[in-house]
Amino acid sequence: MASSLTISVILGVLWAAILLSFATTVTAAYPSPLESEAIALLESRWWSNHSSNTSQRCQWPGITCNTAESITKINLSDAPNIEVGDRFGKLNFSSFPNLVLLDLSDHQIRGKIPHQIGDLSALKYLDLSSCGLSGELPPSLGKLTQLEFLDISYNDNINGSIPPQLGNLENLVTLNLSQCGIVGRIPSALGQLTSLQSLILSGNQINGSIPLEIGYLRNLTFLGLYNNRLVDSIPITLYQLTNLEILYLDNNQLQGSIPSCVGSLSKMQDLSLGSNLLKGPIPQEICNLANLTSLYLSQNKLTGSIPSCIGSLSKMLDLSLGSNLLKGPIPQEICNLANLTFLDLSQNKLTGSIPSCIGSLSKMLDLSLGSNLLKGSIPKEIGKLFDLSNLNLSFNQLSGPIPILSATHLYIVDAGNGCEKIFPDPFEGNSDLSPYMCPTPVTEKANSSRIPYYIKIFLPIAILFTFSILGCLLCSRFKLKNNHVSVQPTKNGDLCSIWDYDGKIAYEDIVAATEDFDFRYCIGVGGYGSVYKAKLPCGKVVALKKLHHLEAENPTFDKSFRNEIKFLSEIRHRNIVKLHGFCLHRRSMFLIYEYMEKGSLFCNLRDEVNAVDMDWTKRVEIIKGIAHALSYLHHDCCPPIVHRDISSNNVLLNSSFEAFVADFGTARMLDLDSSNKTIIVGTYGYVAPVLEW
Repeated sequence: MASSLTISVILGVLWAAILLSFATTVTAAYPSPLESEAIALLESRWWSNHSSNTSQRCQWPGITCNTAESITKINLSDAPNIEVGDRFGKLNFSSFPNLVLLDLSDHQIRGKIPHQIGDLSALKYLDLSSCGLSGELPPSLGKLTQLEFLDISYNDNINGSIPPQLGNLENLVTLNLSQCGIVGRIPSALGQLTSLQSLILSGNQINGSIPLEIGYLRNLTFLGLYNNRLVDSIPITLYQLTNLEILYLDNNQLQGSIPSCVGSLSKMQDLSLGSNLLKGPIPQEICNLANLTSLYLSQNKLTGSIPSCIGSLSKMLDLSLGSNLLKGPIPQEICNLANLTFLDLSQNKLTGSIPSCIGSLSKMLDLSLGSNLLKGSIPKEIGKLFDLSNLNLSFNQLSGPIPILSATHLYIVDAGNGCEKIFPDPFEGNSDLSPYMCPTPVTEKANSSRIPYYIKIFLPIAILFTFSILGCLLCSRFKLKNNHVSVQPTKNGDLCSIWDYDGKIAYEDIVAATEDFDFRYCIGVGGYGSVYKAKLPCGKVVALKKLHHLEAENPTFDKSFRNEIKFLSEIRHRNIVKLHGFCLHRRSMFLIYEYMEKGSLFCNLRDEVNAVDMDWTKRVEIIKGIAHALSYLHHDCCPPIVHRDISSNNVLLNSSFEAFVADFGTARMLDLDSSNKTIIVGTYGYVAPVLEW
């Protein structure tokens, strides 16, 4: 029996030794979790160019560890020099049980998302945006049940549809799959993501209808489904998402109408339903969206009128209703939108006139009312929109003069001395508008000032005019040398005579004739001043060239003004514009010219109707008239006068298309025997050849 006991003890010891040996072998075969992380990092080769010392892995770029030195975050967005490439699939995801964040955005992976990514059981944040990914989205993404943020956007080579397994991510707050090349339908399973606040699926090829289940996402604040191929009507459940702040459904093929329940989206800030096939009227209830800053309904088939209540949306910055079938007038209430910077009502069937109160929208940058049926004149108040950089009033039925737009930021095509036109032409297709004359350049200093330009111009004139009344009691009448035309003693002065006027009297008559230089009488703006059409007391219609006030205070312009008087007073030729008179009223300077009904040669050549009327016979006569005028200036004047800026802008035409050379502001007398030279200030390419050294 003792022998049996001894044998049992020996067998027990041997068995224990075997078990101990096996346990040691097992332990050696299965490393600890920390060792597994270290091994996985080495095998991934992501940091192969940085270090191979895994004991220091918590200090490697992009890695964050917890107190136990287990990796919790891999954020390579802060480590742009770490190359992942096609090594992405070599990472052993199961070796990172504590990883809560994986951000590889903007790192070129050039491969598929491996199915093993579903092994990151603790992951809460996954960003694989702009990684050059391809292939389909793996259904294993649905295993990441702790995930709160998922962004795989801007991977154009991804194909296939959205895995319905994403509906298992009940903790997801943000889902961004935009610009991925995704096809197919939106799975109804996404309606299970009740924690979702942002759902962005834009820029794909998603088709079918918007699932009703999207209406279950009551915490949704941002829904972006634009630039897809969605069809059918917008589900009524979508308007139950009362927390929505941004809704982008534009650039799809959605049909139906905008229901009145849109007014229940009380937190809405940006509503974009443009570029679809929506019909029917704009519901009045849209005016309940008091927080709305942007409303984009353009390029649909909406009918009816623009709701006047839109004027109550005081936070509105962008309002785009263009390219629809809207009728009726532009509601005056739009002028209540004091913060408006963008207004597009173009390509509709709007009638009536342009409300003059639009000039009160001082923050306006872009105003587009083209391709409608608008009539009447263009409000001069548009010229007060200092920040306006884009204007489109083309293809309407507008008439009358075009207001001065010199205070705006509209792009001007420079043509040297002056300009050609605003580009693109905002007035094209309005045949009854007067020819457009370009505004003078506005300096940054002038634009930075918000003092209304009409105060800048007329207040100083009014002050000077008051002082001139006192001055006229002390000063004799102004006369030019070598002129002997007498004055007819009428109450207001006979402005059809020249040279001997009392400046005060002439100035009063000019103010009366132009209604204090009202924009309605302005027919153009040049480099030195504005040109007005005025009917004088004697009944004669003239063109009044008035220097800008700031120029009138400059001695250099004073000299230019006197030079022009001197030159023109000595000129007598049928093809040179006739000077009727002048006014030198303190610092207010005027030249009174013969009025030319057809305007400049440039404007006539640009106008299709007038250009056709100018057949080759008329054009030859125009050229001959210009040649005769220049020959007279060069050979019959003593000393010779060089115009220095013969361009189509400075050739005027009367009602018979006869040519008259005008604008001698840059003219100079030329002493052919003198070696003196002056700086060229005319338009390059039009300067007289004798001055092009």
